[in-house]
Amino acid sequence: MQLDDIRSLVRPELGAVDAVVRERLRSAVPLVDQVAEHIIAGGGKRLRPLLVVLAGRACGAGGAQHALAAAIIEFIHTATLLHDDVVDGSSKRRGRATANQVFGNQASVLVGDFVYSRAFQMMAALGSQRVIEIMANTTNVIAEGEVLQLMNARDPETSEQRYLEVIYRKTARLFEAGAQIAAVLAQQGAAVERALADYGRHLGTAYQLIDDVLDYRSNPEERGKNLGDDLAEGKPTLPVIHALRSGTPVQQEMIRRAIRDSDLGQLDRIIDAIDSSGGLDYATKLAERESELALAALGSVSDSPYKQGLVALARFAVAHTT
Repeated sequence: MQLDDIRSLVRPELGAVDAVVRERLRSAVPLVDQVAEHIIAGGGKRLRPLLVVLAGRACGAGGAQHALAAAIIEFIHTATLLHDDVVDGSSKRRGRATANQVFGNQASVLVGDFVYSRAFQMMAALGSQRVIEIMANTTNVIAEGEVLQLMNARDPETSEQRYLEVIYRKTARLFEAGAQIAAVLAQQGAAVERALADYGRHLGTAYQLIDDVLDYRSNPEERGKNLGDDLAEGKPTLPVIHALRSGTPVQQEMIRRAIRDSDLGQLDRIIDAIDSSGGLDYATKLAERESELALAALGSVSDSPYKQGLVALARFAVAHTT
């Protein structure tokens, strides 16, 4: 099942989510509207809202509440991207200029704050104390993840454990929260809620691992990002960490220097070193294991076309190439 096939299972719900996103991003302040329109026009896979509506339907529920919850998750994600691009000094995302490149860092940070606060207004409208608790904890964990990543930046001694902690906090936790609040709003019991939360966590981890592999093995035109962007930002991701453990002394020193100095002058040689030392295969195998754990977590969810959509989404996480 391809991503479009998965989306087709919940196309009306995704249309409702898009309508909520457009409506709730509106502001009386023109610059907010301009940045918001730039964000919407940028597109993206919208995997997180897809996860929320699929999980809701798999629980036998859906409708306006789940569309609002999916938009909340997308807003939190969007706010983190606006802030991330400023912190990382990024100029390109999804093949287009980033908001900070077009409107400046100040506007990007402040509109990110607007999107965050709008998400919490939307949470209040849901009227679920449990959802507010989950999302308040989630945004706090994400913020900690941003700081941890900053601490890891330009540090070639970053361990696999430290890396995995960052991707849990920065990426997997929001997937986990999205699937969990879908179960909460569907009034599912603790077993299903936990199962979907586990599913989301493993799905998000698998997706991020493959994304980090693609930083060294993808077509920049298709992906909308340049090869080696993570290295340029001094981010030691898992393929690099493995290469630092398993590469030759010459390769290790070359990679260490690139991380410390954000130097892409020998990018081709670095990519060859990461590949030949097994770094890309190592990260891919870990992603495949996370995908299998996501599938195993669905055991307590009743079978339906929507559950099969969740199964396909877990497989997509390790099969996507852009």
